[in-house]
Amino acid sequence: MKVYIPGALHSYTREASSVDAAGASVGELLDDLDRRYPGIRFRIINEQDEIRRHIRIFVNSDQVAGLSAPLHREDEIMIVCALSGG
Repeated sequence: MKVYIPGALHSYTREASSVDAAGASVGELLDDLDRRYPGIRFRIINEQDEIRRHIRIFVNSDQVAGLSAPLHREDEIMIVCALSGG
């Protein structure tokens, strides 16, 4: 699957804006990403194993709410970081 990575996490993916990963669910996909790019999962998932409040994950343009969301080989995943500031 193609995974689009937000600019804030490009340092983990060696500056790549998209990478390939595999998994039957969002959680498995993030585990695969973390094997390839150590530390990236912690920036997306908190200590309670939930998607962080400032992160949104979209599968084929539909936002998913949790790590158990199923995935298929042809899906495209987009990870988005919310912007904040004043």
